[in-house]
Amino acid sequence: GLAILADTSEFQARYVETVIARIFFTVNRSWSERISAGELKRSTFLTVLALLETEPDVNQVMEYFSYEHFYVIYCKFWELDTDHDLFIDKSDLARYNDHALPPILIQRIFSETVQRDLKKNEGRMSYRDFVWFLLADEDKQHPTSIEYWFRLMDLDGDGVLSMYEMERVYEQQVRRMERRGIETLSVEDCLCQILDMVKPRVSNKIGLRDIKRTQVATLFFNTFVNLEKYLEYEQRDPFAAKENEGDPELNAWERFCQRTYDRLIAEEQLAEDYLGEVFGVRAEGPLC
Repeated sequence: GLAILADTSEFQARYVETVIARIFFTVNRSWSERISAGELKRSTFLTVLALLETEPDVNQVMEYFSYEHFYVIYCKFWELDTDHDLFIDKSDLARYNDHALPPILIQRIFSETVQRDLKKNEGRMSYRDFVWFLLADEDKQHPTSIEYWFRLMDLDGDGVLSMYEMERVYEQQVRRMERRGIETLSVEDCLCQILDMVKPRVSNKIGLRDIKRTQVATLFFNTFVNLEKYLEYEQRDPFAAKENEGDPELNAWERFCQRTYDRLIAEEQLAEDYLGEVFGVRAEGPLC
């Protein structure tokens, strides 16, 4: 459970902050930063809270409270927060997932489009905002994730994604692929495929509802916002991909955390074994 946090007050604070951020990400559907009684009733939060009374292992309660999920989030944050001041700037975020994000969206992330405390944080991303960012990137089918990326791509804030907006974002991904010698789809072909996939109600304009009523939000947004995920999909072996999907009862976020947690623990064990053999000391780090 949470016994590992008993003697580490700093990580207790980060765990609490993670849980609160996850609750608001899922429950506060209005983005108001205040959870209404209606939002609480419509969510799973009270059911999950009741489950904690009978479930001794918090890691079996994957919504909101999982220590393993916290471990993954905090380690991902720690990797980017090189000065460990609990804030991330634009250059830090640019390194995320092997420089997967297009510059235009990094600029948008560091606006008040999806972050509320930028002025207070001197234009930097807080740990709480990073929790939202990672949740949104790893489970793009989640309603809040769809709204998150839609807000960022809606450059003029008019509530629809125009051909011009999608073209501007995709062009940056094309230039980055070309620098790596990767064959690309033309902007025109890409947008034609996108429109065929989403089938918007209004010609050449994609609304939030158009994306929410499809099952292709993950592919749609990865095409524009995460180059590594887009290339992984384009270069996949469809037969191998089917075999490697993991537990079908887990959602995309849960599969990501399971996979990443196992890797982090294995890497930590290797580091401890190496330092123990060579220097006779244990590895030290934040938690990861």
